[in-house]
Amino acid sequence: MRVRGALLREIGGPLEIVDAELDPPGDGELLVRVGAAGLCHSDLSVIDGSRPRVMPTMLGHEAAGEVVSTGPGVDAFSAGDHVVLCFVPACGTCAPCSIDRPALCEPGAAANTAGTLLGGSRRWRLDGEPVVHHHLGVSAFADHVVVSEASAVRVDPSLPSEIAALFGCAVLTGVGAVLNSACVVAGESVAVFGLGGVGLAAVLGARVAGAETIVAVDVVPEKLELALELGATHAIAGGEGAVEAVRSLTLGGAAKVIETAGSAAVLEQAYQATRRGGTTVSVGLPHPAQLLSIPAVSLVTEERTLKGSYLGSSVPRRDIPRYIELYREGRLPVDRLLTHTLALDEINEGFERLARGEGVRQAVLF
Repeated sequence: MRVRGALLREIGGPLEIVDAELDPPGDGELLVRVGAAGLCHSDLSVIDGSRPRVMPTMLGHEAAGEVVSTGPGVDAFSAGDHVVLCFVPACGTCAPCSIDRPALCEPGAAANTAGTLLGGSRRWRLDGEPVVHHHLGVSAFADHVVVSEASAVRVDPSLPSEIAALFGCAVLTGVGAVLNSACVVAGESVAVFGLGGVGLAAVLGARVAGAETIVAVDVVPEKLELALELGATHAIAGGEGAVEAVRSLTLGGAAKVIETAGSAAVLEQAYQATRRGGTTVSVGLPHPAQLLSIPAVSLVTEERTLKGSYLGSSVPRRDIPRYIELYREGRLPVDRLLTHTLALDEINEGFERLARGEGVRQAVLF
């Protein structure tokens, strides 16, 4: 079938709106009509080369839509199902999957690196040639996509697509970093460095977890104001002085600190703002050339924990329904993260806005 989507031909962009051909779903795959797709800093990192991927690629990884048809061997989904798409297709049988760590699925990671679906195939064609790669098994910036059924989680069809899409990355990553990776418990102090969609979702997660003190850190005043509206108890400007400000507000450092900025320098600050015996969780994706420098001895003498969190250390089929229920209860107002909606033709303007640090989450509506 003919599909209209946003193609990244080479690093630096811009995205090109093209008419491409999409082959039917194969074994274990779904054809999904995309309802909405979110613009994430991870996509911007592919465009600017900070997160190198095979080219050309149909970009996008945060989306929700409706199943149009299924390939052979699919029993868990039917046409008409509404789904949220996840950017790590978990095989369910590799070593990480067997211990409920699907974010680290080995075949899923290999497929994402190669720009294929989980089964190793590519369904995109341009001018009849199979030269286009899938982005993280999703390729969300297209009106229809073929995905592995392992990339999909069924959701209530009453949930608007532009809200449902947020659960596939921003919410899953940010809230998951707090609940699954940092394991925040009631009464603890939390600091969040970086207040994009993921960082603000982490603020929401900290509130759900019952954190007593929630310090939000960013360089954009409007995001600091929104963080306070979403439950942060304090908001401070990033940069020089941020570490001491966090330490002062948390009596020597926060028990749990979440870094979402994708900068080694900010991660170093986040580590410095963590108290003795505390945990620093890195969620952002810095350029591969960036290196982190910390006092090695502090890991022992201060019993520190420094850990990464990919996909919020989540189990999507467990966590997405749980987070949606929290949203319906009014405890996780993720709709506040959506600041712009746009048409596919406006996607480059959306990424320019994202690069300037304006807005929070933007969604392309199809």
